[in-house]
Amino acid sequence: MGLMPVDIYNKEFSKSFKGYNVDEVNEFLDQIIKEFELRIKEKKSLEEKLEKAEERVYNYSSIEETLNKSILIAQEASERVKLDAETEAKQIIKDAELRANRIVSEAMEEARKAHKDVDKLKNHAKVFRQRFQLLIGSQLAMLEHDDWDELQGPVSLETDGDVPKI
Repeated sequence: MGLMPVDIYNKEFSKSFKGYNVDEVNEFLDQIIKEFELRIKEKKSLEEKLEKAEERVYNYSSIEETLNKSILIAQEASERVKLDAETEAKQIIKDAELRANRIVSEAMEEARKAHKDVDKLKNHAKVFRQRFQLLIGSQLAMLEHDDWDELQGPVSLETDGDVPKI
């Protein structure tokens, strides 16, 4: 720094014959010294404020940088969670489709087996009916046969206890 208030205070001027009024000059110099000291104090105060402001700006910059990093980390985490959720949802859907297909296939297989069983039962019923008709037909034929007339001869009903004799 160049000129200081002390320099102004200690400055001595040479005297000359028609020079300035010494009291006026000293009074003016005193005013200059006071103003100069005031300006120096203001400058020092402003420098301190500037230093504090720069420190706050630095702190805010650090906070901003930290927040930006945190935001990026949160966005990345959000994307990972989203991708994981989508992957899991796709896997759940795939598993559900596979289970549904298996259930449908098993149901269709059971339906085919049931249909075969019904067809077998129908065939058994048909065979049974045919055999039963044959049996009844042969029994009817036996009843209609002439041998029954020969058996109708004289029958004695003598009993030997409870059993009749023929």
